[in-house]
Amino acid sequence: MSRRTAQIVAAAVVIGAALLCAVLGARLAPHDPLRYDARSTLRAPSRAHPLGTDPLGRDVLSQVITGARISMIAGVVSVMVGMAAGTVVGLMAGIARGRMAGLLMRTMDALLVFPSLVLALAITAFLGVSLWNVILAILVRGEVLSLREREFVTAAWALGLDRARIMWRHLLPNVGDVLLVQASFGVGTAILTEASLSFLGLGVPPPVLSWGRMLREGYSYLLLAPWISVASGAAIFLVVLAFQLLADGLQDVVARRAGGARPRGVTGSG
Repeated sequence: MSRRTAQIVAAAVVIGAALLCAVLGARLAPHDPLRYDARSTLRAPSRAHPLGTDPLGRDVLSQVITGARISMIAGVVSVMVGMAAGTVVGLMAGIARGRMAGLLMRTMDALLVFPSLVLALAITAFLGVSLWNVILAILVRGEVLSLREREFVTAAWALGLDRARIMWRHLLPNVGDVLLVQASFGVGTAILTEASLSFLGLGVPPPVLSWGRMLREGYSYLLLAPWISVASGAAIFLVVLAFQLLADGLQDVVARRAGGARPRGVTGSG
């Protein structure tokens, strides 16, 4: 097994474990993650509570397992929605010419002027949608523009095919690889965004559990009970790292299939 293959397998194992926790949730938790226990507040890690307890006596390990659901949903669903919207807009911008292409891209450029977290805060406060709707549109458009001038698209234009046929039959199949890689990057970033918003108090409301919310609640007890923040922070770190390693491995696979050059628009701005 090559080093790159081992990297992809290790990342897939971590992601699989996180998805398993997200799907099964409380069924895997050793304790009820929301049950208060005044006699067990701020207990250090022990055999009964491997990751300790929080100020309300709740088991931290059970909260980490259960909190995976919201964090993973925030990552996966937001990227899926962003992928769908971004692909459509990106394809439209890639195949369009003249004023329409300019209007679509100038609108997205205007949104990208704002710092990413500020824009995420604004979107969360007013629309509740993902920043990746905008970012993916930029990235996909970059790949579509490069494909638009390739021989098979030029031949399609010469044959008199309409734009819709060129878009769905010729362009879309050729951006599948870059979308897969970008989705892997995007899920990790979306999980970090959810954690940031929850830490700032703009995430899921209590008593719903998420890793970001745990990080916020544990911050006040960082010196007294560091295990609360360390546990949730470690979960975020490992899962985000796994998605980044998976994306990096997939990127190299795509590059080898494409002839050695890494796909455009994946790590850059498109």
